[in-house]
Amino acid sequence: MLTLRGVGRRFPGGTEALAGVDLDLGEGDFLALLGPSGCGKSTLLRLIAGLDPPDTGSCVWAGAPPGPGQIGVVFQDPTLLPWARAAENVWLPLRLGGQRREAAWPAVQAALAQVGLADAAARYPRALSGGMRMRVAIARALVTRPRLLLLDEPFAALDEFTRHKLQEDLLALWQRARCTVVFVTHSIYEAAFLARRIVLMTPGPGRIADEIASPLAPSPQTRLDPAYAALVGETTRRMQRALEMP
Repeated sequence: MLTLRGVGRRFPGGTEALAGVDLDLGEGDFLALLGPSGCGKSTLLRLIAGLDPPDTGSCVWAGAPPGPGQIGVVFQDPTLLPWARAAENVWLPLRLGGQRREAAWPAVQAALAQVGLADAAARYPRALSGGMRMRVAIARALVTRPRLLLLDEPFAALDEFTRHKLQEDLLALWQRARCTVVFVTHSIYEAAFLARRIVLMTPGPGRIADEIASPLAPSPQTRLDPAYAALVGETTRRMQRALEMP
């Protein structure tokens, strides 16, 4: 789907965020970018989204790049419009694309149902829990049926029980939609549970240090599988080596 070769990114102040990144992203992948804070994970996500250009190297799409509405992005903060109801927040990308409310409403309702919020369409963000607000943000990203879904530590601020449930829901959504997912995290446990490919990044300037293919079948029961514990252990060992790279 997308090939990155020798990608580097330096901020105007002189900070080098990424250096020599090589990465292949396939159709239908669920890929986790795993590394410590400040290693360039979010910067790499922005390059994949086309929000920033690389200073060096190339980002080449196989065939036509995703068009308007074909990339969905979910940030750590849900960034909902506080004066708009849940359904209106989900409608926003379709509205910006020129779809009138009446035409867009079936897709909006379907997206809310996908994340288990069919009954919360008329509620304002202030009346929703943190987990429910994040579900609205995910529905907003899914409403355009994107080819590529990018998530930047979306569950980091949630309690453990809510985070686990949303991780399970995200896996189920991915299995149904079969879009390509890139998920930024600094949690080894989260990466091991979610991703089919775990990409390990060095401290800044970020480089790709290693990659681990998950042997696990996506399932809510994964956390109880001894193979999951083994994958967490292997990822921890290889992440430690990545952190020690010059």
